[in-house]
Amino acid sequence: MDRWLIIGLGNPGPEYEGNRHNAGFMVADELASRMGGRFKAHKSRAEIVEGRLSGVPVVVAKPRSYMNLSGGPAKALADFYKIDPAHLVAVHDELDIPYGALRAKLGGGDNGHNGLRSLTKSFATKDYLRVRFGIGRPPGRQDPADFVLRDFATAERKDLPFLVDRAADVVESLITSGLEVTQNTFHAGDLNPAKPPR
Repeated sequence: MDRWLIIGLGNPGPEYEGNRHNAGFMVADELASRMGGRFKAHKSRAEIVEGRLSGVPVVVAKPRSYMNLSGGPAKALADFYKIDPAHLVAVHDELDIPYGALRAKLGGGDNGHNGLRSLTKSFATKDYLRVRFGIGRPPGRQDPADFVLRDFATAERKDLPFLVDRAADVVESLITSGLEVTQNTFHAGDLNPAKPPR
C-alpha cells in the first residue's frame, strides 16, 4: 500500500501557535494524536510522525521552516520516503472560505498563500490534494497578512476543536476514500453536519 505524506502548513515557534495561519499545524497535531505518535525531528527540517491512519501508512509533517519556505522540507521528505505528489495532502488556512467551512480539492492556484506557493514551486506541480480550512476574510480594512498572523477570535475558539477534528476526518477520508467521496461527504454541511462513520 502506498504511503501518503500529509503536510500541515504553519509557522514554527510558540508565538505563532494559536494563529489562523497555523490551522494546518493544529490539524497535524490532531492526526498525530489519532496515530498515538509524537513528532520527532527529521533531517529534512521538519517534525514528523510515522504510522497509520485508518490502516493507511502515512507520514504527518510540520515543516520547521517559515511558511514561505515550506516546500523545501516537504520535498526533502517526499524524496526521502519516495512519495509521489499524487500522495501529498497539504492542510492549510484559506481566506476565501468562511470560518466553519472545510473544502477538499486537487490542484489549483495558491490564492496568495505563501505555503502553497512554496510547495508548488518545490514539487514543480500544482496537482496535489489540499484540505482548505476556512478562516474567512479580515473585517473592515485589516490587512490579510496581518489577519492570518492573529490568533483565532474568542468566539471562533469555541468551535475550533470541532473544526480541527473534522479537518482531520477530511484528511483520513481523502487517503481512504478519494477526493470525490470526500467532497460529497464533507462539503454539504460544514459546521454541524452528521459526522461520517470513522
